[in-house]
Amino acid sequence: MKKLMFLSLFLSMAFMLKAQDKKTNPNYDASLAKQYGADDYGMKMYVLVILKTGSNTSETKAKTDSLFAGHMENMGKLVKVNKLIVAGPLAKNDKTYRGIFILNTKSIEEAKELLATDPAVKAKLLDAELFNWYGSAALAEYLKADDKIGKYKF
Repeated sequence: MKKLMFLSLFLSMAFMLKAQDKKTNPNYDASLAKQYGADDYGMKMYVLVILKTGSNTSETKAKTDSLFAGHMENMGKLVKVNKLIVAGPLAKNDKTYRGIFILNTKSIEEAKELLATDPAVKAKLLDAELFNWYGSAALAEYLKADDKIGKYKF
Protein backbone atom coordinates (compact mmCIF):
# COMPACT_ATOMS: atom_id res chain seq x y z
CA MET A 1 0.00 0.00 0.00
CA LYS A 2 2.87 2.37 0.87
CA LYS A 3 4.51 1.60 -2.46
CA LEU A 4 1.28 2.40 -4.30
CA MET A 5 0.87 5.69 -2.42
CA PHE A 6 4.51 6.62 -3.10
CA LEU A 7 4.13 5.77 -6.81
CA SER A 8 0.93 7.83 -7.01
CA LEU A 9 2.62 10.79 -5.29
CA PHE A 10 5.67 10.50 -7.55
CA LEU A 11 3.54 10.40 -10.72
CA SER A 12 1.47 13.38 -9.54
CA MET A 13 4.60 15.44 -8.89
CA ALA A 14 6.10 14.47 -12.25
CA PHE A 15 2.89 15.48 -14.02
CA MET A 16 2.81 18.84 -12.21
CA LEU A 17 6.44 19.55 -13.12
CA LYS A 18 5.78 18.65 -16.76
CA ALA A 19 2.67 20.87 -16.82
CA GLN A 20 4.82 23.78 -15.65
CA ASP A 21 7.39 23.13 -18.42
CA LYS A 22 5.92 25.54 -20.99
CA LYS A 23 7.56 25.71 -24.36
CA THR A 24 7.55 29.03 -26.17
CA ASN A 25 5.97 28.92 -29.61
CA PRO A 26 8.55 30.14 -32.16
CA ASN A 27 5.70 31.26 -34.47
CA TYR A 28 4.00 33.42 -31.82
CA ASP A 29 2.73 36.75 -33.20
CA ALA A 30 1.82 39.05 -30.29
CA SER A 31 -0.09 41.55 -32.42
CA LEU A 32 -2.16 38.81 -34.06
CA ALA A 33 -2.86 37.25 -30.66
CA LYS A 34 -4.02 40.64 -29.39
CA GLN A 35 -6.17 41.20 -32.50
CA TYR A 36 -8.00 37.91 -31.85
CA GLY A 37 -8.21 38.39 -28.09
CA ALA A 38 -6.12 35.29 -27.44
CA ASP A 39 -4.77 34.27 -24.07
CA ASP A 40 -1.25 32.88 -23.68
CA TYR A 41 -2.37 29.57 -25.20
CA GLY A 42 -4.02 31.12 -28.26
CA MET A 43 -7.47 30.40 -26.86
CA LYS A 44 -10.47 32.42 -25.72
CA MET A 45 -13.95 31.95 -24.36
CA TYR A 46 -16.98 31.81 -26.66
CA VAL A 47 -20.61 30.81 -26.20
CA LEU A 48 -21.68 27.55 -27.81
CA VAL A 49 -25.37 27.47 -28.71
CA ILE A 50 -27.19 24.25 -29.42
CA LEU A 51 -30.36 25.02 -31.32
CA LYS A 52 -33.17 22.53 -30.92
CA THR A 53 -36.74 22.20 -32.08
CA GLY A 54 -38.82 24.78 -30.29
CA SER A 55 -42.21 24.59 -28.63
CA ASN A 56 -44.06 26.33 -31.49
CA THR A 57 -45.15 23.57 -33.85
CA SER A 58 -48.40 25.14 -35.04
CA GLU A 59 -47.19 27.68 -37.63
CA THR A 60 -48.20 27.36 -41.27
CA LYS A 61 -45.58 26.24 -43.77
CA ALA A 62 -45.52 29.72 -45.32
CA LYS A 63 -44.95 31.37 -41.93
CA THR A 64 -42.30 28.81 -40.96
CA ASP A 65 -40.51 29.35 -44.30
CA SER A 66 -40.59 33.11 -43.75
CA LEU A 67 -39.23 32.82 -40.20
CA PHE A 68 -36.41 30.52 -41.31
CA ALA A 69 -35.54 32.90 -44.15
CA GLY A 70 -35.25 35.59 -41.46
CA HIS A 71 -33.13 33.19 -39.39
CA MET A 72 -30.67 32.81 -42.28
CA GLU A 73 -30.62 36.57 -42.93
CA ASN A 74 -29.99 37.25 -39.25
CA MET A 75 -27.10 34.80 -39.25
CA GLY A 76 -25.53 36.79 -42.10
CA LYS A 77 -25.89 40.00 -40.09
CA LEU A 78 -24.25 38.42 -37.04
CA VAL A 79 -21.34 37.21 -39.18
CA LYS A 80 -20.84 40.72 -40.58
CA VAL A 81 -20.54 42.20 -37.09
CA ASN A 82 -18.15 39.40 -36.02
CA LYS A 83 -20.53 37.87 -33.48
CA LEU A 84 -21.36 34.58 -35.24
CA ILE A 85 -18.20 32.57 -35.84
CA VAL A 86 -19.55 29.09 -36.64
CA ALA A 87 -23.02 27.93 -37.62
CA GLY A 88 -24.44 24.82 -39.13
CA PRO A 89 -27.20 22.26 -39.05
CA LEU A 90 -26.95 18.91 -37.30
CA ALA A 91 -28.00 15.61 -38.80
CA LYS A 92 -31.32 14.18 -37.63
CA ASN A 93 -30.99 12.92 -34.06
CA ASP A 94 -33.10 11.69 -31.15
CA LYS A 95 -32.47 14.83 -29.04
CA THR A 96 -34.27 17.27 -31.42
CA TYR A 97 -31.00 19.18 -31.84
CA ARG A 98 -31.16 21.18 -35.07
CA GLY A 99 -27.90 23.10 -35.28
CA ILE A 100 -25.10 24.95 -33.54
CA PHE A 101 -23.78 28.47 -33.27
CA ILE A 102 -20.49 29.55 -31.80
CA LEU A 103 -20.93 33.18 -30.77
CA ASN A 104 -17.98 35.52 -30.37
CA THR A 105 -18.79 36.55 -26.83
CA LYS A 106 -17.90 35.10 -23.47
CA SER A 107 -21.10 36.42 -21.90
CA ILE A 108 -24.17 34.19 -21.76
CA GLU A 109 -26.25 37.37 -21.32
CA GLU A 110 -24.90 38.92 -24.53
CA ALA A 111 -25.46 35.61 -26.31
CA LYS A 112 -29.12 35.69 -25.22
CA GLU A 113 -29.41 39.24 -26.59
CA LEU A 114 -27.93 38.12 -29.92
CA LEU A 115 -30.34 35.16 -30.09
CA ALA A 116 -33.25 37.51 -29.41
CA THR A 117 -32.57 39.05 -32.85
CA ASP A 118 -33.32 35.72 -34.55
CA PRO A 119 -36.90 35.48 -35.90
CA ALA A 120 -37.03 31.66 -35.57
CA VAL A 121 -35.90 31.85 -31.94
CA LYS A 122 -38.30 34.72 -31.17
CA ALA A 123 -41.19 32.72 -32.68
CA LYS A 124 -40.15 29.66 -30.62
CA LEU A 125 -39.55 27.54 -33.73
CA LEU A 126 -36.08 27.07 -32.24
CA ASP A 127 -35.02 26.93 -28.62
CA ALA A 128 -31.44 27.29 -27.48
CA GLU A 129 -29.13 25.77 -24.90
CA LEU A 130 -26.09 27.95 -24.14
CA PHE A 131 -22.68 26.95 -22.81
CA ASN A 132 -19.39 28.75 -22.30
CA TRP A 133 -16.84 27.13 -24.62
CA TYR A 134 -13.06 27.58 -24.67
CA GLY A 135 -11.58 27.33 -28.16
CA SER A 136 -8.99 28.71 -30.55
CA ALA A 137 -9.02 32.50 -30.72
CA ALA A 138 -8.25 32.16 -34.45
CA LEU A 139 -11.52 30.36 -35.13
CA ALA A 140 -12.92 33.33 -37.06
CA GLU A 141 -9.98 33.21 -39.45
CA TYR A 142 -11.71 30.54 -41.55
CA LEU A 143 -14.47 33.03 -42.41
CA LYS A 144 -12.07 34.80 -44.79
CA ALA A 145 -11.98 31.71 -47.00
CA ASP A 146 -15.56 30.59 -46.41
CA ASP A 147 -17.04 33.09 -48.85
CA LYS A 148 -14.77 31.77 -51.61
CA ILE A 149 -15.35 28.02 -51.36
CA GLY A 150 -19.13 27.65 -51.72
CA LYS A 151 -20.43 27.52 -55.28
CA TYR A 152 -23.92 28.51 -54.10
CA LYS A 153 -25.17 30.92 -51.43
CA PHE A 154 -27.85 30.17 -48.87
